[in-house]
Amino acid sequence: MDHQVHPIIEQYRALLPVFEKMADTIPERLRAFFDEAGIVVASLEHRVKTEGSLAGKLELKGDKYKDIFDITDIVGLRVITFYIDDVDKVATVVERLFEVDWENSVDKRKIHEIDSFGYLSLHYICRIPQTTFHDPAHPEVNQIRFEVQMRTILQHAWANMNHDTGYKSGVEIPQVYLRNLSRLAGILELVDDEFSRIRTELSDYRRKVQNLVRSGRLEDVSLDGDSFRSYLAIGPFDALNRRIAAVNQAEIHDDPLARFLSVFKAIGFKTLGDIDSMIKNYSDAAYQIACFQIGLTDIDIISSTIGPQDLCIAYILKMGGGRAGLRLMLDELNGPGEGNDSMAQFLLEQAQDLPFMNQ
Repeated sequence: MDHQVHPIIEQYRALLPVFEKMADTIPERLRAFFDEAGIVVASLEHRVKTEGSLAGKLELKGDKYKDIFDITDIVGLRVITFYIDDVDKVATVVERLFEVDWENSVDKRKIHEIDSFGYLSLHYICRIPQTTFHDPAHPEVNQIRFEVQMRTILQHAWANMNHDTGYKSGVEIPQVYLRNLSRLAGILELVDDEFSRIRTELSDYRRKVQNLVRSGRLEDVSLDGDSFRSYLAIGPFDALNRRIAAVNQAEIHDDPLARFLSVFKAIGFKTLGDIDSMIKNYSDAAYQIACFQIGLTDIDIISSTIGPQDLCIAYILKMGGGRAGLRLMLDELNGPGEGNDSMAQFLLEQAQDLPFMNQ
């Protein structure tokens, strides 16, 4: 072993417990900050460089290092995000939590040559400030620098593919393969950008839907999962449910109403305005059905699904859907089953003599 290498290896051995402590502490602090900031990451990896790996590095670049504190990647972390714009959010958290050595950090994304085909990430060299973590028994924790790599899932996949293909091994690769790798890198970069663009547009769409729902312009809002969730948030069936509950002075048990989306779509509704019109035009009929169902019982707890279900029953029957329409509703709510047919017949017979059927 080289005379310059040996002292650094001895330092490594002496400080190994500190390195391992850092490898546990840093991810713990990062996860806490990510949770606080609402940042969801695909994975957070960490490792301590092995003695063998360090020895190999020192054999190649030993002249570069005077002691262990000159080496910045003995402790390394990799944060992998789902979206490319989350890389910058992660970087902001790292900047707030740690001291960044800007002189030795590098944003390789900004030095990506137009004719190169490496897929690049953001690398920070950091220290743990005493305000974040301090161990009096091991003050070196606040001296040792460590590396944080930040990249997307696709960037990570590209880096792994590069490694597997031997691109960085120094072996010359035929031009045709280099060209294909370059094309693939371009495709992955476009996909990364498109994922982020779509997420941004979906967020804009959700905000627009929420504003339209709050303003009451429901006829302008297409019926889909996002818009229906926003609609349910304003409690469109609450008044009817309270009216029904008053029949028996019953308590209302909140149950999920999202499954009614498929029912409304199955009966032909296209916008939230269609549901709103049904509530305005068929609430009295739904109330009649509910009174027949529970009026002569001692039921004192009802499900919040009773309002929308009885609205659908009234609407289907008044629109001429009959037994088949009721069976479709039950299939959507409960899943297809033989019992749905007999239940549809029972509901049909229940409603035949109610006033709304003869109006």
